[in-house]
Amino acid sequence: MNALIVSLVLLVLLAAGAPIAFALIVSSSIGFYMIGGMPVLIGMVSQGTLSAASYELLAIPMFILMAEFIIVSRMADDLFDAAAVWVGRAPGGLGIATVFGGALFGAISGSSTAAAVTLSGTSLPAMVERGYSPRFAGGICVVTATLDMLIPPSIALVFYGLIADVSIGKLLIAGLVPGLIIAFVLVGYITVVALVRPDRVPRGVAYSFRAKLVALQKTWAMLLLFGIITICLYSGIVTTTETSAVAAFVAMLIAFSLGRLSVANVATALKKAARTSCMIALILLGSYLFSYFFALTRTTVAMADWVLSLNAPPAVVLLILGLIYLLLGTFLDTVAMLILTVPIVLPIIVGIGYDPIWYGIMMIMVTQLGILTPPTGMNVFIVAKYANIPAHEVFAGVTPYIILILGVMVIFTIWPDFILWLPSHMN
Repeated sequence: MNALIVSLVLLVLLAAGAPIAFALIVSSSIGFYMIGGMPVLIGMVSQGTLSAASYELLAIPMFILMAEFIIVSRMADDLFDAAAVWVGRAPGGLGIATVFGGALFGAISGSSTAAAVTLSGTSLPAMVERGYSPRFAGGICVVTATLDMLIPPSIALVFYGLIADVSIGKLLIAGLVPGLIIAFVLVGYITVVALVRPDRVPRGVAYSFRAKLVALQKTWAMLLLFGIITICLYSGIVTTTETSAVAAFVAMLIAFSLGRLSVANVATALKKAARTSCMIALILLGSYLFSYFFALTRTTVAMADWVLSLNAPPAVVLLILGLIYLLLGTFLDTVAMLILTVPIVLPIIVGIGYDPIWYGIMMIMVTQLGILTPPTGMNVFIVAKYANIPAHEVFAGVTPYIILILGVMVIFTIWPDFILWLPSHMN
């Protein structure tokens, strides 16, 4: 009964527009007070505060700081320009450049919303100007912005690792192959449509080999940074937290070497990173308190035991959970879904025999699909607004990509080694 009351309070606060950290802390505090009064409330809040202040948490502000330095240095712009030059002549070349350039920008920015805004203001107008169908171009931008949650460094995967208490380094590496596979699937679809329907996706502009070499020279900074992050995570030379610090430092050096760093830029980057990190720390505190409450009332164990007692096939359990996440994604963002569901769902997943790292990747994928589907579809409305395209047109344009990603998820379910092979060989 206490768990039901706390859940209802949380939903009411979220529906009223309260910040998720505030809603989690208030609802959990009410639950602790109902269990044992002020002594239990004070004790659990103190314990939750200590648990939230973990060493691994430092990875989040460092990756955020890295992203701020990348934005200052305009490395992502150079990468997109180079991609457009190299694949511009191919069928759907500008769309392909959007996928690769946008995916990497989304990964380093750590926000699918920021990636959607950026692509709406840069690549989408360029595609429409070249003759792309607005529906098709909008769909490319929306789905590309969601790849940020898989390709390392992913803030969402760091969140999941902290909440689920699994290796963050293995999670980040595990997202690399699925992210690249989805990117190539999207590229394949764009190419096929360009060949079959050239009226919707015209051929791009051809560039000389000299122009390609000049464009490639501008990508050294981004490729260097991405390579350093991947090598550090995979080799085990340093920890995930140390990798984040190295990445932030290298990004700052690159911005300085390009002549795009000033005292004002550094101050702005530090302020933005600190502000975002404080917000995330409060959300994590609320997450720990929420998890402690459900653990204290044994609600999580009871729900897991009940699901396991049904003896339903694992595939059926996964399907039901996937539908629930698609529904939640219509009104919650990825971080909120992770915080609210991982403590409850993960024991069920482990109980039916699935790896928590594998499920972390799959969960991120399905939550990202949730923010693409009606009636809300946050990224869809962002692209529609910035590109001045009717939202229903963008929804129609993104539908084929949703079907493709669902197909890829089925493959990952049948053959989980697509996700687990790379992290299993880490040092």
